[in-house]
Amino acid sequence: MYLAPLNFDRFFARVFSHEHIAKRFLEDFLELEIEHIELLKQKHRLTDDAAKVEFDFRCTIGGADIIVDMQQWYKTDVVQRFYTYHTAGTVLQLEKMPDKKLLPDNRDKRAKGKDYASLKPVVTLIWMVDDTLRFSENYVGYILTPEAVREFLEKDKIWNDQQIVALLQERERLLKIMHNDTKSLDFLPQNRLVFLFQHNIVKDKLLKKYHRWFQFAEKTRNKENREGDFEEYLGDPIFTEIMRLINTKGLTKEDLDYVESEEESKEQFERFLTGERNYAKKEGEKIGIEKVALQMILDGEPDEKIKKYTGLSEERIRALRER
Repeated sequence: MYLAPLNFDRFFARVFSHEHIAKRFLEDFLELEIEHIELLKQKHRLTDDAAKVEFDFRCTIGGADIIVDMQQWYKTDVVQRFYTYHTAGTVLQLEKMPDKKLLPDNRDKRAKGKDYASLKPVVTLIWMVDDTLRFSENYVGYILTPEAVREFLEKDKIWNDQQIVALLQERERLLKIMHNDTKSLDFLPQNRLVFLFQHNIVKDKLLKKYHRWFQFAEKTRNKENREGDFEEYLGDPIFTEIMRLINTKGLTKEDLDYVESEEESKEQFERFLTGERNYAKKEGEKIGIEKVALQMILDGEPDEKIKKYTGLSEERIRALRER
């Protein structure tokens, strides 16, 4: 192995702890020029009883806080977990939020509070290594929008009738709602939760700047990766530095033990997933066969014919008849 897997949390955090590397990734994906980037604290305990929240990467650029988190394994709670991280990124701004200036005649100190107008939007990028959430897109973003927009999209009557005038009128109404920026309502859609799918991106032929990051990471996942696999990145000083940071020649014994442990966990997890899929397939086939048997019973077919056609035992067929 020439390079350690960038997708492993330890090496992802090591690489992204360098401001200029993180800055370049965000510029490539967000398609903007970042004048200044400030790294923020990553480990937090929000309350005495709350579980610790630890971000893979968190920073401030311009007028927004950015979170980048790596998700390597398949997890059923991934949406709720990263929504929690995303909202935590907003709540943590209370630590540095200035007090609201009171009017000269307001002498009640109890009325003193935070100046929430200084709150910055949060953009959370979730780098999904294998899971695609059943999307075929490279990435899918979510923002807060008025409920009326979703209702419009799901309003079958308008779309089925194909009344172009009604559609245009409804669109005009919704645009007025969306463009209402009274008292900073436009702050809400500035907050984004974006899922990036490495599995889809590396197969995409329409390459953009951010593709190189995911293709590079995918190459490092190969346990047998060699120096020659990364020749195309040598002319780029950022990627050259990343290769220096995760080159196995410079890793400690603890790093190498971590790689081995993660690889073993990955293989065990993949075997578990394969077993679960095979079990689900067999159960699905079993359910399908029994549905056929039930229909034959309803059609009045004899047990012997059902047994021959489905392969079910006489005991199972009797149980189905009892149902």
